[in-house]
Amino acid sequence: MPSSPYLQEITADNFETAVALRVRPDQEHLVAPVVKSLAEAYVHPGVAWPRLIRDGDEAVGFLMAFFGIDWTGEGTDFRSGLWRLTIADGQQGRGYGRFAVEALAAEIRRRGGTSLTTTWHPGPGGPAGFYRSLGFRPTGETSGDQVVGVLDLR
Repeated sequence: MPSSPYLQEITADNFETAVALRVRPDQEHLVAPVVKSLAEAYVHPGVAWPRLIRDGDEAVGFLMAFFGIDWTGEGTDFRSGLWRLTIADGQQGRGYGRFAVEALAAEIRRRGGTSLTTTWHPGPGGPAGFYRSLGFRPTGETSGDQVVGVLDLR
């Protein structure tokens, strides 16, 4: 019987598995290492929502989300979304990225949200095509050197 992917909370028991995940070498400039994400989760308690993406017993990726953050710092624009997404080298093209975004969208809806925000590096080799294929549309904003995109969950 084939297994189904699922999200798993990061714990002391799976920490080493999480930090060992790597994207393809040509993608390393596009996403921060998992260990940096977990350090950010530690210093932003209650904001970051890090999860392993597993298929059966195998760790195939990592995502980190956020819920209801004050996007501009002005108290007028609160967003939920995808902070980081890593699909391990050798696991890409198998639907795990789509699963992760869909699972996060379901969690945002469960919490009462109506949109999912993410950012991506533009240009060749970047994930713009992946995000657009899922229905994300660029907002016209940037965050640092990244494109801001939104997926309507209504």
